Amino acid sequence: MNWIDKLERRYGNLGIPYLINGLMIGQLAAGLIVLLFDWKFASMISLSRISVLQGQIWRLVTFLFQPIWLGGVLGVLNLVFYFWIGNALTRVWGDFRMTLFMALGVLGAWVGCFLTGSAGPSAIFQSMLFAYTWLWPDQMVLLFGIIPFKMKYLGWFELALWAVSFVMGDFATKISLVLGLSGFLAFYGREVFDWCRD
Repeated sequence: MNWIDKLERRYGNLGIPYLINGLMIGQLAAGLIVLLFDWKFASMISLSRISVLQGQIWRLVTFLFQPIWLGGVLGVLNLVFYFWIGNALTRVWGDFRMTLFMALGVLGAWVGCFLTGSAGPSAIFQSMLFAYTWLWPDQMVLLFGIIPFKMKYLGWFELALWAVSFVMGDFATKISLVLGLSGFLAFYGREVFDWCRD
């Protein structure tokens, strides 16, 4: 029995039901506010060390609603995709493990924020995609709702984007990218290491 199993046996009732649904609805709402009312809203909910130390502690949670789906024509499809992935993981893991997975990513973002001054939610959601890909690499999905492909190819593509962002990014970006994967590394880091070694 690993440490996650032990935590679940002891604190399994602390899982947050419909966590991913709430996060995606929050992302959608924040994005609509940014698009329709106030483009500065995203900066008002972002995770900033200076702002948190000044008493704006809501940012420790609201940064999860900072829209990661804006900026592209297919932004809403991206939001729906993460909704689908998150709910699939929740059905397999249960509410407690999904909550723990996200909490580890949030904790990583907090540490990254206080080390570098800021952090964002992108790597946390990307780690969710990596977890799905690790569990179901041969799952067929439709790109743009039309082109079929396997999740493992999307996983490799996302990993390449992550690596480019890591190499090209500044120190704050590097820290955010690594610590944002805390959930994935805690759940599957040992398996990934064994797979790479083999």
